[in-house]
Amino acid sequence: MQRAPLRREADAYKGTRRAFNKGLGAALAVFGMGVPAVLAAGGGPLIVVLGDSLSAGFGLADAQSSFPPRLEAALRNRGILAQVINAGVSGDTSAAGRSRLGWSLVPDTSLVIVELGANDALRAIKPEATYANLDAILAELKKRNIPALLAGMLAPPNLGEEYGAAFRDVYTRLAAAYQVPLYPFFLDGVAAQPQYLQGDGKHPNELGVEIVVANILPAVIAALGQGT
Repeated sequence: MQRAPLRREADAYKGTRRAFNKGLGAALAVFGMGVPAVLAAGGGPLIVVLGDSLSAGFGLADAQSSFPPRLEAALRNRGILAQVINAGVSGDTSAAGRSRLGWSLVPDTSLVIVELGANDALRAIKPEATYANLDAILAELKKRNIPALLAGMLAPPNLGEEYGAAFRDVYTRLAAAYQVPLYPFFLDGVAAQPQYLQGDGKHPNELGVEIVVANILPAVIAALGQGT
């Protein structure tokens, strides 16, 4: 495991979190609680993507090429006038996502896509800890009657078969426990495919994002109750 890319992502994480907090604070200061009303003004479903760098758009030159806006465009092409909110922060672990869940949601949220865990695996965090954090997130969403779509992640092969199996089982166990739909692997069709990855070999490039969106789209539509 190379340390330099992790340091770069850690720096990006700090910068993204500062920008995220600053932007949210500025919006609330100007519009107060009217911000969610503006977001919901279109009348379509509101989707919050609670994620890490994979969904936040780390390394992409254009923010509009990241997963949330591309998913929004794909849904609109299907006639679903959804608004997809990017609540992804580069470098976030499941614990960090759990800590900011409350202020990442907006009123009338129709669906939360939970895309967390990649950084847990990169740091070899115990699967039981990842389970506990994602469990808390899903429990809170259930309490608020907000539907969830759980996006699974796979551990790097160098962590061994035992860790990999335990980490994969985190998502299947949680999906069964909460009866939420599971998209088994967020990077399906993209991982280990150089043409769809940035130079770090981890994050999707623009083409990779389009593949992620195309693959997960039926699951998102089904989770919205729109059918396929």
